[in-house]
Amino acid sequence: MSFCRTRRIAAGLALLALGACVDLPQPYRGRPGSRAEVLAIPLAVRLAVPPPEQALLAGSAARDFAEAVTAALQAQDVPVIATAAPLPLDWLVEVTAESQGQAVRPRFRLLDADRRPQAATEGSPVPVRDWANADRALLERVAQEAAPKLTQLLLQVEAARKSTDPASLAAGPPRLHMVGVKGAPGDGNTALGARMKDQLGKQGFVVQDTPEGAAYALQVDVSVVPAGVPGVERVEIQWIVSRRDGEELGRVVQMNEVPAGRLNRLWGDIAHIAAEEAAGGVKTVVANAIQAPPSNLEAPPPVAPQAANTALPAPTALR
Repeated sequence: MSFCRTRRIAAGLALLALGACVDLPQPYRGRPGSRAEVLAIPLAVRLAVPPPEQALLAGSAARDFAEAVTAALQAQDVPVIATAAPLPLDWLVEVTAESQGQAVRPRFRLLDADRRPQAATEGSPVPVRDWANADRALLERVAQEAAPKLTQLLLQVEAARKSTDPASLAAGPPRLHMVGVKGAPGDGNTALGARMKDQLGKQGFVVQDTPEGAAYALQVDVSVVPAGVPGVERVEIQWIVSRRDGEELGRVVQMNEVPAGRLNRLWGDIAHIAAEEAAGGVKTVVANAIQAPPSNLEAPPPVAPQAANTALPAPTALR
């Protein structure tokens, strides 16, 4: 089975070829402006950030943290207010913190108006001593780190809800934990992960960097090895979809040959096209898992997860 869409790959190759021939000015490429996402998906909800009661902070520090999170989200153009008395239709940013040895890790959840979790993320660990004596500057730094993640998750939730069957809205959009990308040279690990988050968001998923509340997970393995021909390397990308309990559901596999060293620095449009082509396959694997009948004693023995092969777009033509 192939999830490769020929027309889109051809368009991507044409773009890459053009970039190789002439250096055209593209002042807004990759920098659409701070309001671009908000304008693309106008938010229909208001967030409320109550002072956290489970964040291992004293009363005044908890209020300061709620205000810091609110200010950081407002800087992202998110409609939000810090209040201890949210309105009935407000969505909540629930803030907690967990002690992990010599560190404390802040956690954030988006709750809808019915207080159902919709997405989750977490911040970097903070030394226990610093958290116990948290000042305004520390709380603002933690809030500023979390705000872009929360904004992206909120936009994904909003887009997914608009594209979801009304009968399925109560359960919320499917949540997927992006475990990570490994093995890619250059900036491939970061670029592939970021582009796939964007593409899966368009497919109706909420992609988060923490496993909390996520029914599915995505691990990406990249391999770049000599192709047996001088000056050529073989690239293989495996997008591995699993359940939250670790059981593998399926894989989307992309393979192609590229000029040696082509991916040692920036992946650019190659990451975008690879993620765009693989996202449909990931969605199909999850859809098949959702539709699969429950197992029973008379069910046939399980078979190995099927891999869907799709060609990785080549950046330039080989000679």
